Parts: sequence; C-alpha cells; structure tokens
Amino acid sequence: MSAKRQNDREARQARERLRAYQARQAVHEHTKKRRVRDNIIAGSVVVVVLALAVVLQLTYFTAGPGKPVASPKASASSTATPTPAATGKNEGDVPSKSIADRRTWTGTLTINGIPLGISLDGAKAPQAVSSMISLTKKNFFDGTVCHRLTTGATFKVLQCGDPKGDGTGGPGYSFGPIENAPADGKYAAGTIAMARQSGNAHSNGSQFFIVYGDTTIPNDSAGGYSVIGKVTSGLDKLKTDVTDKGVQGGGDDGKPVVSPKIDSFTLQ
Repeated sequence: MSAKRQNDREARQARERLRAYQARQAVHEHTKKRRVRDNIIAGSVVVVVLALAVVLQLTYFTAGPGKPVASPKASASSTATPTPAATGKNEGDVPSKSIADRRTWTGTLTINGIPLGISLDGAKAPQAVSSMISLTKKNFFDGTVCHRLTTGATFKVLQCGDPKGDGTGGPGYSFGPIENAPADGKYAAGTIAMARQSGNAHSNGSQFFIVYGDTTIPNDSAGGYSVIGKVTSGLDKLKTDVTDKGVQGGGDDGKPVVSPKIDSFTLQ
C-alpha cells in the first residue's frame, strides 16, 4: 500500500473515531440534561404533594374536625355551632371538671361490633374528660355515627361524636380551654382528641377524633387539640374493617365507605 493511501486511510479512521466520540458526548449530554430535568420534576412533585398535605390538614380541622363544637377536619375542627358562638369562655351547662377526679378512666367504645379499649386521662384533661364521662353516663353517643374519615399519608383521623351525623351537632354546650395538646402538632396512632371550631379554644363539645395512624395537625391561632386519652386495644380491627375501606367516592376526606356506628361507650 502506498504512503498516500496509508495516510488517507488513517485520516478517514481518525474522522470516524472523532464522529463516534462526538456522538457519545452528545448522548451523554442529553442523558445528563434529562436527569436534571427529571430531578426537577420529581422535586416539584414532592413540594406539591407536601403542600397539598398541609392544605388538607388545615382544611380538615377548619371545616371538618376543626370547625365549631362538634367535629375535627383537615385541621381538627367541628362544624357544630357553639351555644351560642363561644369565644374565650364556656357556654351552656358545661359539666364540672371535678367529675374526672384527676384520675385515669377506662372503658370500651364499641363501633360496628368492634370493642375498642379506651383509657382517658382525667389528670391531664380534666374538663374534656369530665364532659365525656357525663355524656357516656347519659348514653349520648350510643347509635351515633362517625361521620368523617381522612386517609392522607400523614393525616389519618376518624371523627365521631356528632348526634346529627353531619359534623354540625353537639351536646348543647361548648367549653375550653385546650388541654394536653402536643406542642409539636404530632398525634400518635391511638390518640383520642377533641374536635373544635377553628381558632376557638372554647368550642369543644361532644365531637372527638380517633387517630388511627400517626398524624400531624398544625396548630391554628387557638393552638392544638385537647388529647383526652388513647385506644389501648382493638385499633387494628377498626383499621381493617372500617378505615382501610376508604372514603366514599374515592377521595381522602369525607364519609367512610363503611359507616362506623357507635354501639356503646362506657367508662369507669
């Protein structure tokens, strides 16, 4: 082979190697840009999801568990109207907080035939526990339904205690203050707490919520939600038979698919 042909061949091979290198570089750059884009999209999705979770919680306890004296929402609120609208003071015939006797009260809350062991702390939440004791002695909760369920990743609450079954009912009185609320807004699975009106520390009534999975509820202008006690047994059964069935219509906040009815509620 002549020197000229040899040089042409080497030049051609060099060009081919350059084109191959440039092609690999182009693919590498494209892949790198796509990864950056995907990371940005993924980050944006996480931010949106977190924002929606916060909005849901704020909404729940502002319109659900968090409105007036009867139930908790994406904030733990109730929509029951205090008697009359109470702000800063008790209204109506509120049971004496001495009833709780500053001791632990145990009992059974039976929902759809599922017995839940209950323990209420009369020392840490004397006013709210006294109200619950007074109401259970009157069989106030028997036959009522738990009207609201939330199924968010960090917001798992079943709201009960409304005699009207729609979040607007109460016992005919409203009371405060907020007792035994967690400073960090974290409510562990099994917690039982009072629902109240958003921004109103004296709007507790008969509505309460059962936390069936670790939940975070941001404090509102009034603070947190009165923790009165906990479920000591039966929570897993409540989850499999009721809360795991979800919300009507497939949402994450509303009436449960399986309507939870309180058969009885006893304390001693």
